[in-house]
Amino acid sequence: MRSSLIFLILSTLASVSLAQPSPGPGRGGANFFSFIEYQKSFPRPGEALERKEDTLRKQFEAQKLAWPARYLYIRSFKYDSQLEVWVKNERSEPFRLFKTYKVCALAGSLGPKRMQGDYQVPEGFYYINEFNPKSNYYLSLGLNYPNASDKLLSDSLKPGSEIYIHGSCVTVGCIPITDQQIDELYILAAHAKDQGQDFIPVHIFPIRYNVDKSVKYLESLAKDDPELKRFAERLEDAFDYFEKYHQLPVVMISPKGDYLINDAAPKKTIKPLNTETAKASVMKPPAAHRYRNLEQVADAVHQWPQFPGGGEAFMKYLDKLGHEMASELPRGISKVFVQVEFVVDTDGVPVNFKILKGLKDADDFNDELISRLEKMGTWKPALLNDKAVAKKMIQTITVTAAH
Repeated sequence: MRSSLIFLILSTLASVSLAQPSPGPGRGGANFFSFIEYQKSFPRPGEALERKEDTLRKQFEAQKLAWPARYLYIRSFKYDSQLEVWVKNERSEPFRLFKTYKVCALAGSLGPKRMQGDYQVPEGFYYINEFNPKSNYYLSLGLNYPNASDKLLSDSLKPGSEIYIHGSCVTVGCIPITDQQIDELYILAAHAKDQGQDFIPVHIFPIRYNVDKSVKYLESLAKDDPELKRFAERLEDAFDYFEKYHQLPVVMISPKGDYLINDAAPKKTIKPLNTETAKASVMKPPAAHRYRNLEQVADAVHQWPQFPGGGEAFMKYLDKLGHEMASELPRGISKVFVQVEFVVDTDGVPVNFKILKGLKDADDFNDELISRLEKMGTWKPALLNDKAVAKKMIQTITVTAAH
């Protein structure tokens, strides 16, 4: 079985890479910049190094850490809105937590990214593959999405791309932090690369698996979604391994694209949902529904639209709607997952509803669902530079008949 598995390069190379850094652009023939010197040739990284390097060095000294860190490990938790920075200087020693940053905003919901335009932040095991000193979001560190697993499980034609950890506190399906924080993270990553860590691992988890509130929230989402539950359990294996050893787990990918972690024992198998009667389809809403000809819909926003009462109220509303719609299900179908797209306009009114995935050839059901969604009330619109903008939303609704 081992020979049929694909090893994720990030887990092995990120933990053992001791090679000398690749030289940057040179001057005068054989004289080359180090990677740090190369970054200093750009205004933003150069200014960041001048402002922050001495402060970071003192923070390392205060925590009895050797400056600069030779190995860097980043892990992020979507629901908990946190990004951790772990460091060490010897391959055999355990990682130590240096700092935790607050993630500014979350695009999409829990679960992996599977297609372009779904506004999902990926979940899984990645590494930094780009340093962008001229980012539209101040500074950014690119991730190697889609990785080998994503390429097998995501949309084959448009899986999406260009996922970054970046500044400006704006989200477009990436991991946004403040400019002051990306200054620090960019410097730490540049120093690690300068010393030979060519594969800086970034692990993205749906939740902190040791926080009760987070676990309960994930369980509420995954209780009727066996694929999400199975995926989250594989990530939990990696989380548990690192919590125990403070070393990177070895991550493998099965021929089907599933993550396998350090020979972790498989959890209880859940049979996948029978989707023969709930195949994905893309349908346009009937013309009678609320539709607006919108000139512009923002991709990036500083603040996402807010449902009346907040996020928890929205989840309760969708759960209630799912139960109410059960009576509208066609005969012989007891459960379906419906993915709905809509736009919250600049006045907060939700418009342009469209069923992306759900029941095939069930126009009456889809028509009734959209009619009810249109009555959800007025939102607080998204904000970009303190100005209200239209923003597209995608949400999955679980409709389950009572037993």
